[in-house]
Amino acid sequence: MTSFHRAQPALEFIPPDFDPRVLAVTQGLLPLWMRWQVKLVDVEVEQAEILAQLYDQFQRQQVRFLIAFRHPSPDDPYCLARLLWSAVPKAARQTGLSLRSPLHAHFIYDRGIPLWAGRWIGWLYAKLGGTPIQRGKVDRQGLRSARHLFAHGTLPLAAAPEGGNNGHTEIVSPLEPGVAQLSFWCVEDLQRANRPERVVILPLGIAYHYVAPPWKPLEVLLQELETVCGLQQPSAAQVGETPISRLYPRLYRLGEHLLVTMEDYYRNYYGCQLKAEGSLDQRLSNLLDQALSVAESYFQMAPRGSVIDRCRRIEQAGWERIFRDELRNRRDLPALQRGLADRIAEEAQLRMWHMRLVENFVAVTGRYVRSHPSAERFAETLMLVRDTIAFIQGKNPFPRPKLGAQKARLRVGEPIEVSDRWSAYQAGRKAAVEELTQDLQRSLEALI
Repeated sequence: MTSFHRAQPALEFIPPDFDPRVLAVTQGLLPLWMRWQVKLVDVEVEQAEILAQLYDQFQRQQVRFLIAFRHPSPDDPYCLARLLWSAVPKAARQTGLSLRSPLHAHFIYDRGIPLWAGRWIGWLYAKLGGTPIQRGKVDRQGLRSARHLFAHGTLPLAAAPEGGNNGHTEIVSPLEPGVAQLSFWCVEDLQRANRPERVVILPLGIAYHYVAPPWKPLEVLLQELETVCGLQQPSAAQVGETPISRLYPRLYRLGEHLLVTMEDYYRNYYGCQLKAEGSLDQRLSNLLDQALSVAESYFQMAPRGSVIDRCRRIEQAGWERIFRDELRNRRDLPALQRGLADRIAEEAQLRMWHMRLVENFVAVTGRYVRSHPSAERFAETLMLVRDTIAFIQGKNPFPRPKLGAQKARLRVGEPIEVSDRWSAYQAGRKAAVEELTQDLQRSLEALI
């Protein structure tokens, strides 16, 4: 994660600028990039014919649709590319559909990604049809762009309703309401234009599985983290122990040690009221709440909403102190004002650290591995603990170590008709958005 210890000009909106030539080059380079960067040996797709039929209806101007995809991993964009560029054309041929190229989608991405991944990513995303959104505030320009693409774009739209990747294949984080709201706006825009297209949301599940359980790399990583935390190495394995029965107690011990360490940190240095009792889940929830309170206190914000809502609001408050409107056209302030602006940016960055800590650990639970022991769940939890420890050390957790070859499985769900809910939306907008969001949540959970 990039640190900003000096004030910066305000973030500029990056307008989508889809270029089929850039798409063609990206399609040609993707297999090479995946072999170099990603240990995905196969991407399996179930029910791709549903998506092929929607593309056919889209090109016939019968439907507008949004692909609402699960976001468990940073590798998800590669899976989406394989879905749209390979699996959908194949399904179309098998079902006798004649689809026009390119089979692609506009997509919504977090405006913060180019800050840590590099400005070239902003350029590439724009050329591939992406439109940015600033989380944590009403980003009117970003919302207008996404709304326009949904109703008027030459391609469908794709978005992750979870808002970010949560690191868990088998847990769907609480969905943000943006996808539902955009869908109703699309219905409204089509009606105003007297256009007959239906509006639907297409749920898409994404899951990852190791070709062979990577227990040895997992044990090596676990041992490295134990060393960083000052934990003694356990005794030799007992005869008849399975890898999960041998390693899970060590994972639990590591997680509990990290929890106790951070409880002491916030108790001793920030005066937080944290009791060393209760279940692991309860203690973790209390820790995250107090960590966010430390940041909210500095930004003079009252805690409101879910943990994710609070994270987004803190992030935006920090960005407003780092990316300054007064620097937009005047980079050189007088030395005194510049020094104060840099000081404000530095303090904001330090306080946002607490929010980033919560982001890294918010999806961790004490039940995920225990309730269904598997190499996948063990690896996902250990990797989140590893990211958190790296973050505390001031290191960039990316790129993550590759533990072993994986397969991805994509499951296309049944389309959710939004147009049929228009009368309910007119009767009560908030209730209709909440109901649609809950239905989408259930659909994504059913695809696990």
